[in-house]
Amino acid sequence: MTTEFERYSGMLDAAERTEFLPFLRELASVSSSIVRQHYLTGVAVDWKSDHTPVTAADRLSEHAMRTLIAERYPDHGILGEEFGMVRPRARYRWVLDPIDGTKPFTTNCYIFGTLIALMRDEAPILGAIGSPLTGHLLIGLGGAQTELNGKTVRVRDCPTIEDAIVLTTGHWETVGRPYGHAFGELSRRARMYRTWGDCHGYFQVATGGADIMLDPMLKAWDICALVPVVEGAGGRVTTIDGGNPLHGDNLLATNSVLHERVLAALAAPI
Repeated sequence: MTTEFERYSGMLDAAERTEFLPFLRELASVSSSIVRQHYLTGVAVDWKSDHTPVTAADRLSEHAMRTLIAERYPDHGILGEEFGMVRPRARYRWVLDPIDGTKPFTTNCYIFGTLIALMRDEAPILGAIGSPLTGHLLIGLGGAQTELNGKTVRVRDCPTIEDAIVLTTGHWETVGRPYGHAFGELSRRARMYRTWGDCHGYFQVATGGADIMLDPMLKAWDICALVPVVEGAGGRVTTIDGGNPLHGDNLLATNSVLHERVLAALAAPI
């Protein structure tokens, strides 16, 4: 079933694919190697001013990726969770989240990953979710195709909320929002509801393992890579109220068939 909707990924041309796709894989490989070395080692945790954790693995991984980018593409911009923005007006900008899911990482849980996006002007043309522990690398190619270790993947064709698998990153963070009651009703209607979140939830939607993923609070380094990954697999991504995800601070990803129904359910009066 094909559903027409607005897409927010930029088109990736052949020259860009040839130039940047191998480099994205290189970044993911370097980052994964560093993160794996620190997993299950009791790495020290610092707490940032926004009450989120950070470790040496986060910092070392991002630093390694930034160094590679600066060496290979010195005119490109970089935005990363740990070290901020350089060259914000560059046409091409890399957006990095070295460990998306630092809380799981620091508690010896395996649901975390590395997010990498390449923006051209204001749209992501490449996005990747890397799993350092499993070696899986899910890449969205301009919103036109998504590949898992080179094999094309698609969202699941689930037509009803009652048959859907619903995910969110944190139950209490989600139900505590203005739409929390509506989300509670939505999750009760669904076939299954789990808090398998962070980038892993979007991985599940894009590979057909789940149908709906919702995050109540995100930053640009969380969002940019996820848009081409989900869209390339045939899914749809917006803010929770249906807006441009690249201009928001929350995210709703679905198999696209369910998207309008989920938006309507979340907008239902309490």
